[in-house]
Parts: sequence; structure tokens; C-alpha cells
Amino acid sequence: MRIPMCAARRAHRFIALPAVLCATLLLAACGQAGPSFHSTDISGAAFGQDFRLLDPDGRQRSLADFRGRAVIIFFGFTQCPDVCPTALIRAAEVKQRLGAEADRLQVVFITLDPERDTPEVLREYTAAFGADFLGLYTTVDETRTLADEFRIFYRKVPTGGSYTMDHTATSYVYDPEGRLRLAVLHAQDAESVAADLQTLLQSFSR
Repeated sequence: MRIPMCAARRAHRFIALPAVLCATLLLAACGQAGPSFHSTDISGAAFGQDFRLLDPDGRQRSLADFRGRAVIIFFGFTQCPDVCPTALIRAAEVKQRLGAEADRLQVVFITLDPERDTPEVLREYTAAFGADFLGLYTTVDETRTLADEFRIFYRKVPTGGSYTMDHTATSYVYDPEGRLRLAVLHAQDAESVAADLQTLLQSFSR
């Protein structure tokens, strides 16, 4: 299994799923009885349990704020040339496919580039994909800690006088009770992700 990352000049770079994460996913899935998903079922995984981040209005946010809704989380950066916008376009299509259930899904974009992704930039960027999409951020040092906690790889890649970012392109899905349930690979299509969300949401009453 390999995970695509953003890269400069619209070319994809890839990183093998780290051995530790592979083992974690296998252990999480082992012995799980329940619905079948197209995405990787990681119910019971010990990582990525919560976050404390700021939204563009300066309010602290955590998974508890979205209790009662499923949550899709994607880590990226606003100057990403293709992978990040593709992931967010897919998330928007997923919401559309959910129809009347769309309000039960919150999309969260967490920046890995807080040096350039200011609150204003985040607000404008996420609004381009969905009016209720939410961009979150923290300090540079805390971003590194958070990424490690969520098993997200990222690094700066110099490009002339600036830089781009290589990063893991997996999305995570949480159920309405705030539990990590699914890992969605970048290549997965919106139809199968929406089917997974419908299956997940059917397990929880409003």
C-alpha cells in the first residue's frame, strides 16, 4: 500500500505506508465485526484521538464540537497544486451524494503550513470547496506534534526562492461519537466514500 503526497510542479510523489502504521491498522482491523467499508476500517486505532486547534475566528476547536456528525479530516496546505484540492473536491462531492444527510458530515482541513496559511487564507480556501468546510491551524511546533500523533508525514521541499510540501494524502473519517473509524486513500472515488459515510451514519440515529 502506498500513499500519494503533494509535490511541486503538479507531479505526484509517493511514500510507502510506514511499517508502524501498517501494523497499527492491521491490529485495529483484526477481530472487528461490523459493517463492510470500501475504505480501510481502522476502528479501535489508538492514534488520532483528538485535537485542539484554532479556526479562522480564533476559536479553539476539538472533535467534541462536531459530536452528532461524521467528520472527514484532511491534512494539507493551501498552495498544494493538485492533491489537496482533489481531496476537498471529493469531499464536496461526497456531501452532495449524501443528499438530505449532508448536514451530518463536517469536513475539516488542517494546515501543515501555518507559516503561509493564515486564518484569512484558510477561510477563503475552504470556502471555495464548501460553505461549511472548516480550516484549522496551530503553531509550527504544535503542527509537527499533531502530525506525529495522527501518523501524518510532511516536509518542506525547496523550490527556488520558496517551497512546497510533501505530505501524506490520506483522509480520516470519524463517526458521530468522535471515534476514528476509516482511512480513505487518495485514489478512492467519491461514490465509494459516500457509500461508506451512508453506512456509518445509518448506525447512528439523529
